[in-house]
Amino acid sequence: MKTSAKDIMMTNFETINENAPAGLAVYKILHGKVRKTGHKTVSLLVVDNYNQMVGVISMFDILYHLRPDYLNYGIEGEEISWKGQIEVLIKNLKDKTIHQIMSRNVIGASPNDHIIVLLDKMVKHRYRRLPVIQDNKPIGMVYISDLYYHLFHE
Repeated sequence: MKTSAKDIMMTNFETINENAPAGLAVYKILHGKVRKTGHKTVSLLVVDNYNQMVGVISMFDILYHLRPDYLNYGIEGEEISWKGQIEVLIKNLKDKTIHQIMSRNVIGASPNDHIIVLLDKMVKHRYRRLPVIQDNKPIGMVYISDLYYHLFHE
């Protein structure tokens, strides 16, 4: 059985620069690659100008930041008339940079982390994917579906 991150990680993953427009992330995720498992890309690793990982941007991050900020302060969306506002919200989101809407402080894995260490990190933090980092640069991605496959396929 393959037992470490380097044995099961996917090396064909999407990245995006932190200074890129959010609209590019929307496009890349909408037209994302489909892996051998049939699963589609739903997040991108965010890198700086030195290709060092600085965060992650996911469908959830994009949809979260599509909402108006005032919804974060206890106002319920049912109380508002949304007519004609979706286009404005989408335009405002696309005008932001990746840096403004990405998730930071992302937990990663080392190439030599054992498969159970990967599983533990993913379960504890409810992650569906875990970047594999070496010298602060992303070198791979472990997806929970691939981890599941490697544990139970025999």
